[in-house]
Amino acid sequence: MSKPINIVHIYPKEMNIYGDNGNILVLKKRLEWRQIPVRVIGVGVGDQLPTDAHIIIGGGGQDAGQSVIADDLQKKSDVLHDLSQKGIPMLMICGMYQMFGHYFKTQQGEKIPGIGVLDLTTISEKGRLIGNIVVETDWGGLIGYEKHSGRTYLGSKARPLGKTKKGQGNNGKDKTEGAVQNNVFGTYLHGPILAKAPQFADHLIDLVLGVADYKIDLGQLDNNLEEIAAKLASTRPR
Repeated sequence: MSKPINIVHIYPKEMNIYGDNGNILVLKKRLEWRQIPVRVIGVGVGDQLPTDAHIIIGGGGQDAGQSVIADDLQKKSDVLHDLSQKGIPMLMICGMYQMFGHYFKTQQGEKIPGIGVLDLTTISEKGRLIGNIVVETDWGGLIGYEKHSGRTYLGSKARPLGKTKKGQGNNGKDKTEGAVQNNVFGTYLHGPILAKAPQFADHLIDLVLGVADYKIDLGQLDNNLEEIAAKLASTRPR
């Protein structure tokens, strides 16, 4: 039997709003449908990050949830930096996306340090960017829901995940959404994002199989339901 793919889910209790846990399920099922064994490993506050992770997923959370994990994330920073440099794919949503940057600056001027895996900064401003969002990327259209007060600005080492066709994205000004650096992806899209993005999900799986040294041809799954869901969701108003 082939070795299992290790999906590491960081802070599953604290950072799990707006259906982001569904990203784990999507990756798990798309691997299992190809007869690839999967193991999901939850890593919470105080838990050690496994160094044999093949992909790391993090979701969004309330401000209180981010405060709870902030100190613990700093303790995991060195391991996460090392894994990112080795090309381990990661997908971080909303609050975790912000915390993978250099810092989050509150409206009161306080700078909450991030871990700097992604070259970006986030500044909180009055008014939240809320609504359905459609983003053009190299892996097809991404469709989700955004709800954030933070405005995120990318540095020179990160590139946008995509361009907004509908919605506000990173900051509501430059039409960018999300960030990519090495194989680390960050985005504001809840939903979960992967449920209506089979091409992007399979891109992540390609990266996973590469770091796991799997020598197989993924082949094509029937994505009809996912494509119908994406088409319907893209027509919804802001």
